[in-house]
Amino acid sequence: MKNGIEINLYKDWIDTVKEIFRGSGHPFPEGVSDREADLAYFMQTAQSAGEAESQLEQNKERLDSLQQIILENFQAVILPDIRTKTSYSGDDFVFKWVYNKGEHIVEQLSSYRIPL
Repeated sequence: MKNGIEINLYKDWIDTVKEIFRGSGHPFPEGVSDREADLAYFMQTAQSAGEAESQLEQNKERLDSLQQIILENFQAVILPDIRTKTSYSGDDFVFKWVYNKGEHIVEQLSSYRIPL
C-alpha cells in the first residue's frame, strides 16, 4: 500500500510566526524570507543576534527531527494508531504543526493529534 504524505513542520511553524506578527499589528513586509521571519521571532526574547540565531537553528533542527521521526515510523507505528483511534481509512495524510494550548502535530484528514 502506498500512502501519500504531505508534511513540512518547519513551514507550518513559520506560517504561524507570520500570522502572529500580522495579528499583533506588525506584519512582515511582502516577500520576507522564512529565515528572516524566524529570526525576527527569536529576536523578541534573545539577548543578542547570536543567541537568536542559535535558537532559530535549534528550533529548525527540532522540527526537522520530528518530521523525520514521523516519516520513519509512519508505516509501523503511526498509521496503525491512526486506524485504531480514528475512523479514517484513506491513503493520503496531511500532517501540520499547530499551536493550540501547546504544540501538536495534527493529521488533518483524520483529526489524529500528536501532542509535543
